[in-house]
Amino acid sequence: MITASLYFLQEKILFLPTTLDQDYQFDFNYDFEELNFETNDGAKLNAIHFKIENPKGIILYFHGNAGDLLRWGTIAEFFVEKQYDVLVMDYRSYGKSTGKLSEEAFYNDAQLFYDYLLKRYDESEITLYGRSLGTGIATYLASNNNPKRLILESPYYSMVDVAKSRFPFFPVKPLLKYKFPTFQFVQNVSCPITIVHGTNDDVVPFNSARKLFEVAPKSQTKFITVEGGNHNNLIDFEEFRTGIESSLK
Repeated sequence: MITASLYFLQEKILFLPTTLDQDYQFDFNYDFEELNFETNDGAKLNAIHFKIENPKGIILYFHGNAGDLLRWGTIAEFFVEKQYDVLVMDYRSYGKSTGKLSEEAFYNDAQLFYDYLLKRYDESEITLYGRSLGTGIATYLASNNNPKRLILESPYYSMVDVAKSRFPFFPVKPLLKYKFPTFQFVQNVSCPITIVHGTNDDVVPFNSARKLFEVAPKSQTKFITVEGGNHNNLIDFEEFRTGIESSLK
């Protein structure tokens, strides 16, 4: 029964969205445009595109597994402060976004926004940034496109790897519908890669990120260790802030 529950309830375990009314009005500290796209299968995707004068480039930000743009838009302002335009989307069922979840849909929706940026920016200006859940999506995009750089905050080797650490006594690999094999994607990334992870992360084990680093292209990948950092407080650490600033130069 426990095994069956893991299979049928896995989306409720993996994804923790909050929703917003369709007429909700966002309010942030920087100028932004709210975007609404419709996919071929009828999903509606909501995003925030921060725009500043004379940006250093554009960051396409893929957020974690909880919350919505009300939270993640505020978090993304960290990069606007550093003189970057930022585009952050809500996944299906998050915030104002709608549609059926699937691993393929995550990838296709991400490419949709990447293609949107290609019409407005040179590809050499695009930085892909993934946080937690979003790291697998960002790495997938980087493996299929040619962005300027890829930055991964609290990434995982694969979702199967994380699930094994959570449920060591269950056959999680055949049960998981969402594999997110970041370790496969990262081997095909040609741009510079930065991985940053806290040693006290109790959501995605530090060793999962180290394993990812071991299979990443060595000549273009750096690993930033945040001693004592956990899953949600890396921004409080100087190692994180200086590491991100260095990676964006």
